[in-house]
Amino acid sequence: MDSTASSAGQDQLQYPFHRPSAVQVPAVYADLRAQCPVAKVRLPSGDEGYVVSRYEDVRTVLSDLRFSRAATVEPDAPKLTNLPPMPASLFTMDPPEHTRLRRLVSREFTARRVQNMRPRIQELTDELLDRMEQSDGPVDLNTVFAFPLPAMVICELLGVPFEDREKFRGWSDAFVSLTSMSPEEMNAKRMELFGYLGRLVQAKREEPGEDLMSALVNAHDEEGSLSEMELIVMGITLLVAGHETTVSMIGTCVLTLLRHPEHLAALRERPELMEHAVEELLRINPIGDGGPYRVTLEDVEIGGTVIPKNSGVIAATSSANRDADRFSDGDPDAFDPTRASATGHLALGHGAHFCLGAALARAELQIALSTLLRRFPNLALADEVDNLRMTTGMMVHGLERLPVTW
Repeated sequence: MDSTASSAGQDQLQYPFHRPSAVQVPAVYADLRAQCPVAKVRLPSGDEGYVVSRYEDVRTVLSDLRFSRAATVEPDAPKLTNLPPMPASLFTMDPPEHTRLRRLVSREFTARRVQNMRPRIQELTDELLDRMEQSDGPVDLNTVFAFPLPAMVICELLGVPFEDREKFRGWSDAFVSLTSMSPEEMNAKRMELFGYLGRLVQAKREEPGEDLMSALVNAHDEEGSLSEMELIVMGITLLVAGHETTVSMIGTCVLTLLRHPEHLAALRERPELMEHAVEELLRINPIGDGGPYRVTLEDVEIGGTVIPKNSGVIAATSSANRDADRFSDGDPDAFDPTRASATGHLALGHGAHFCLGAALARAELQIALSTLLRRFPNLALADEVDNLRMTTGMMVHGLERLPVTW
């Protein structure tokens, strides 16, 4: 790569990049893939870092252990935000510590457990849509469906009282904020959630159930498999990651379908296609405008650029999922639920940190979208697309509102 071209103007790039509308990803990613696949940026913390934008390079960053999660908590490491990352978390560990903790959770958070939850997810979906149907409309689908469903599911999975769900929104936002909150506000809300999970752990000790949190408490108390801090942080990780991303995805997936009535009609006629359509919806709708954060353990050459040791690196999955070199069967910026390459997306990660709750997220999306389309054949947007806005300044983006009628 021409070193002049790779560095020109990069000091002016501020991450996260501007998203022009609710239905567009940052336009800069197409330019970066074409001209500067490893771009120097200014991170929200003020530190410098790099954004990697091409599919194969992003895949490498996510799987190559020279790009470390554990190093992100080192005192001298460049920071993504001004608030220190959470220690003792799956998100801030490398193998073998990450392997130990992930194996422990995977033992309880199994595909069978998710499969056994599908009837209950369907039941919760039906209950929410029953209430929606009884209203006159239009309604904000986020409020009546997209938020409560994942919150109900993760509460049942972990054994968290559902009446506390409204507290989760503010707490979760504090863990995925980049610039939407001050460091002081983020820290205060994080501490509130730490306190809440500490009390929940004690409650599970006194009255254990069949839920995942009770199983993790037992692993701590009876087996000594994880520390008290790891136990509480694991609960926070599952609670936040287990509903925040799915909430945003339900809304953006519904919006995508409503903007493509020809595909919407095809899915109504052939609901068995929904499973594959969900993969394309995951590909085309980024959970955030960037991607996971890593710090290099040594000098690493990638995309023709040497990234120095102890550099912050963003693996831009939202860009990788639109890379024409990987998704060449049709326009990679277009939604095509029959796209054969869709299953190669990186929306759920890759490598050791591949999303632990991928099976649950897929089950929720498949059930939620299929049922919504079946129950409301005349579902339509109740406002102009141009009037819709995405949340900003966070690692996870969702629609601020999604007004619909039927």
